[in-house]
Amino acid sequence: MAGLLQKEDFDELLKWIGGRRKFRLLYKITRDGCSAPTFHSKCDGKGMTVTVLSNPSDTVYGGFTSQSWTSAGGAYLPDPKAFLFQLKYNGKSSYNQFPIKPERIAYAVQCNSGYGPIFGGGLDLSTFSGNLTASNGVFTLNGSCTLNNTYNMKGTDYNAFANGNLQVKEMEVYQVDDCDMNDPLEIPWRRTPEWTTRLMQELKEEIENYKPLEQLKIQQTKILLIGQIGAGKSSFFNTINSIFRGYVTSQACSGTAEHSLTTQYRSYQVRNGPSGKPLNFRLCDTRGLEEGQGIEAQDVCYILDGNTPDKYVFNPSLPLSSDIAGFVKAPKLKDRIHCVAFVLDASSVDVMSEKMLEKIRKLQIAMNQRGLPQVVLLTKIDKICASLQDDVGLTYYIPTVQEHVDKVAAMIGLPRSHVIPVKNYESERELNDNINILNLLAMQQILHFADDFLYNYLDDLDDEQISTAD
Repeated sequence: MAGLLQKEDFDELLKWIGGRRKFRLLYKITRDGCSAPTFHSKCDGKGMTVTVLSNPSDTVYGGFTSQSWTSAGGAYLPDPKAFLFQLKYNGKSSYNQFPIKPERIAYAVQCNSGYGPIFGGGLDLSTFSGNLTASNGVFTLNGSCTLNNTYNMKGTDYNAFANGNLQVKEMEVYQVDDCDMNDPLEIPWRRTPEWTTRLMQELKEEIENYKPLEQLKIQQTKILLIGQIGAGKSSFFNTINSIFRGYVTSQACSGTAEHSLTTQYRSYQVRNGPSGKPLNFRLCDTRGLEEGQGIEAQDVCYILDGNTPDKYVFNPSLPLSSDIAGFVKAPKLKDRIHCVAFVLDASSVDVMSEKMLEKIRKLQIAMNQRGLPQVVLLTKIDKICASLQDDVGLTYYIPTVQEHVDKVAAMIGLPRSHVIPVKNYESERELNDNINILNLLAMQQILHFADDFLYNYLDDLDDEQISTAD
């Protein structure tokens, strides 16, 4: 389900179509070109289809047919199940179905090799003919929209249906197929709540309202991001920051280079966009792991214990010591790290050297000695599965991702539930609900694990008090 529609839109279409169905994107004019021959080469003989148009006013509308498109010369196909629909009007949800008139069933759709999709014998919705190009990102379709001839528009006119024009930013055609319960893509390998805009908002609100344990009187939990250079540590912070700021940000320096782009230890705040108020956790970024250089185990231990000051600049030739300016000699709980997230590149875990694995395991010994919970953020999952480049909502349905999760869990020695696939904002210029949800689910789990550390710390305090009283 990769394209301009959201989960709620597909759910509404399914109510109208009926049955258990799945959608597969066949044709997209911004990708494939606005071309009648291309439309037919991709969509003919595919069975049920949904045609969706989106215009510059952010109105989304289209038509459904249970018949297969063909390249016949102007032949009409009968279809009692066909209908037109509207999903948005001027950017707001507007779910309306317009059924075919019983007396016009014989004229449901028209097939013509020189035309795109045509709904209705009176050209209720005729999309385009020939080949068209966009101007400033907008296609001016040369079809027509003469409503209420074949489909019952229930009083909705051309203006209320499509803003009175056939200018579109996008047109997509989806195949609608029966679900096969034996198909692994129909059963998630890790179950999550249903991905909707509502879920995204609920996750955001939960994380915005998160507070560490009140009894411990610390304002923020601290999560350390650590991993190989180029794996996406800084990009993960940028992604979480973007979600709460409301637009794609690049506050932390990120990219690819021979050596780590991160030269400082940074304890980043994540802030609510409208208010600028910091949330009650920090994402701590540090130098990347490298075989020959990079951050050393002792440096990491100082970070874990809360000795390292924010904005400390690492010097490869001079290890961190208690003599540096700002060194925290008596760190409190609020200064310490409460959860560690190893950040690994899914596309390169197969070639990770034994030397790098040994470096990670050495760090894990120090973390385990401190009782620190650990997770793995498995980044760049779109590099191991092309389907995820269009829709990361499929992440927990793709067997390849599951295989990488299982492999990493065995390599690092953590439970599989501690390995969390994520997709950072990288080439995107606008926020995407599914990318947001995937990363918010990761952040939710990390905060839960940080709380586990704090609960253990609280238990230890209680045990000490009982011991002292005895």
